[in-house]
Amino acid sequence: MRRSIAISMTALALTAGCATRRAVQAPAVVATLPPPVAVAAVPMPKGAYPGMPVPALLADGRYATPNRDLSQAGTVWHLRAALNVAALACRGADAGAIVADYNALLTAQKLPLADAQKRYAAEWKAAGGDWQDRYDDAMTRLYNFFSQSPARDGFCRAAAATLADSQTVTAAELPAFAAGRLAVLEKPFTDFYAAYDGWRKDRARLDQLAMASMPVPANVVAVQAVPAATPAVRPRLTVDVRALLDTAVAH
Repeated sequence: MRRSIAISMTALALTAGCATRRAVQAPAVVATLPPPVAVAAVPMPKGAYPGMPVPALLADGRYATPNRDLSQAGTVWHLRAALNVAALACRGADAGAIVADYNALLTAQKLPLADAQKRYAAEWKAAGGDWQDRYDDAMTRLYNFFSQSPARDGFCRAAAATLADSQTVTAAELPAFAAGRLAVLEKPFTDFYAAYDGWRKDRARLDQLAMASMPVPANVVAVQAVPAATPAVRPRLTVDVRALLDTAVAH
């Protein structure tokens, strides 16, 4: 009978060990990463650089340039400033024609241009305060706007065409001519802003895609939930009372 108990104890121990080993061994977890996504990137505009400041795009879809919300006098004077920058900054085959046509414009439109400057300065003066400093700062920003090099090629082409057409404009036609051509002279710059904004948005899109498909670095431990193992069955010894009684009687 003692042998029977010993055999039973050994069997229980083996069974418990197997149960324990089965509980400890968790199923292997195989992590799979999505394949890289092939995307076409929008090229950065020529002359741009990351973090480049550009005017804000306003609710009406236009950029906040110095040429917004101008009076008639302001429009004529801003046209003159733009063409002045062209005469100073444009180079290449059209440079000689731009300078000659600009000087001819100043001569032909001397009185209308002087009157536009006088009336435009009076608008700033009427606002009160230190108007002269504000006016000078505004003119500096205006010249800097038309001097931006990334859009210079397009600006110089527009200026050459504008000056060529201005040779037949009368004094009475100058305000309407300025209103139409100032937008043409500004367009190369706003087109550049739009291209840069397009590149900036595409860069943000590509960064998001890169983050989504980036593999986990070797020094980062990925934690994944694993189903809990079934608790090990603790061995339980069952004693046959009759066997004990028989043993006791044998003594």
